[in-house]
Amino acid sequence: MKRVVITGMGALTPVGNDIQTFWDSLIQGKSGADRITRFNPAAFRTQIAAELKDFDASLFLDRNEIKRTDPFTQYALVAAGQAIKDSGLDFSAMNPYDTGVIWGSGQGGMLTFEEQVTEYTENNFVPRFSPFFVPKLIANMASGMISIKYGLMGINYTTVSACSTSNTAIMDAFNYIRWGKAKVIVTGGSEAPITQASVGGFCAMKAMTTQNDTPQTACRPFDAGRDGFLMGEGAGALVLEEYEHAIARNATIYAELAGAAMTADAYHMTATHPEGEGAATAMRFALEDAGLNIEDVDYLNAHATSTPVGDMSELKAITKLFKDQTDHLHISATKSMTGHLLGAAGAIEAIACIQAIRHSIVPPTINLTDPDPAIPSNLNIVKVQAMEKNIDVAMSNTFGFGGHNGIVVFKKFQG
Repeated sequence: MKRVVITGMGALTPVGNDIQTFWDSLIQGKSGADRITRFNPAAFRTQIAAELKDFDASLFLDRNEIKRTDPFTQYALVAAGQAIKDSGLDFSAMNPYDTGVIWGSGQGGMLTFEEQVTEYTENNFVPRFSPFFVPKLIANMASGMISIKYGLMGINYTTVSACSTSNTAIMDAFNYIRWGKAKVIVTGGSEAPITQASVGGFCAMKAMTTQNDTPQTACRPFDAGRDGFLMGEGAGALVLEEYEHAIARNATIYAELAGAAMTADAYHMTATHPEGEGAATAMRFALEDAGLNIEDVDYLNAHATSTPVGDMSELKAITKLFKDQTDHLHISATKSMTGHLLGAAGAIEAIACIQAIRHSIVPPTINLTDPDPAIPSNLNIVKVQAMEKNIDVAMSNTFGFGGHNGIVVFKKFQG
């Protein structure tokens, strides 16, 4: 099978609206959390989130693009545009059927749905729906709009696997390229979930943190004081390219995508398997796919959402797989800074892994000041401050409602 490399990246996150700012914020341990401004959250159990800062879609997109798209698609277009520019690709010089888009979004146009249905009910159920209601709502519109904007006429679709969504998209893009079905695929994920309906639904599940008075320290993966996840928003984009194609055009190669895998817990609608069975197996399958051993992994970006049960089941999975081979392995949870971007989480955490490899730095897990006493003593979790470390192989974990486990593995590029 063909090798697959990363030649472009783009990020739109609560801690930075481009790759460099995002990465600088991670290694400096900055939190993107604050009180919700998208609506008045006073009536909600959770009143905080990690929103984008200083983002103005009109600086990147034309009026018609904004009018016809939900924020999740706007975020996708901006992040994908950054990644494509970063790659230096000239699509006009390529066969358009050799290029494609595989994009992910867990919720799609939640804001569009909420606004249109609210207007319908407030107008005494008189149907005055926008002709853009359905196109703005459907989750595949982000991949469609990216392909339209850049003339990418090959493989094009959207993945949905809850919080594993963008890792699923990355894995699918990886497979299509190594099978020889495409030369270049723009992949990643976007989410715009900070709406009354979305926040209200997660509040009803008691899934989110209620530490409303201290937003910047509310998301605390692996800490004894964690009480639920912090919602985030944004997008992450990667340009995946067939190795020989990238070499032929003298592209900058950031890392190699070495392996990926998915499993299902087949256990519970929303809870992860308490012993991490499916997660451990997915990690093992991903390493086998990459032709790597457990002792090769230097850094693991944990899914770790700051929920009491989820964090520990992931650590059990890591312990189950790595056993006593953990001296070399360092773990961190960047959601402590970005919040949980749901379907976009895997994409920005993949970028964090790539940057960790490139810069030999493990980003920290901020707010981890009182580690849960149940954490296995042999695990090296990087707390509070970033750590310098040579990283040849990095793994990114994602787990989603429905029992989806999606793992991707990156390695330092060597020609």
